[in-house]
Amino acid sequence: MNEHSEHPAIQANMDSIRLASQGDKEGWLVLYANDAVVQDPVGISPFDATGEGHVGKEAISKFWDDVIGPSNITLTVHKRIPSGDRACAVHQTAVNNMGGDLKTEVEMVAIYELNDEGKIQRMSAFWSWAAMEEQLKAMGLM
Repeated sequence: MNEHSEHPAIQANMDSIRLASQGDKEGWLVLYANDAVVQDPVGISPFDATGEGHVGKEAISKFWDDVIGPSNITLTVHKRIPSGDRACAVHQTAVNNMGGDLKTEVEMVAIYELNDEGKIQRMSAFWSWAAMEEQLKAMGLM
């Protein structure tokens, strides 16, 4: 799915997925501006009690440690849509393999916005925590 891979925001998305799947926390963090905001998911969730997102590198690093690092997520991108010079929307599905037959699946749209330096200024992932919670309850994990 590289039809717009020269677009800087799409390249940032591709790099983010690649580095996360490789477990490269430091490389992944370099993609973000020092004052960046990560909302994954957008709104209040167990990952973000205020719904305001993870603001700044320290908070984003903790988000990696709590969520991305310990997970076994495979992202399948369905479509990347560039917008302007520094933003894109990405329709994707995340499957988290928790071992054995235990898996969750969530469809999402992630919005990547870059600053003037080409760093990710904001990443907003729109997906339903309620749908995730239903899956976890059905597996007896909540």
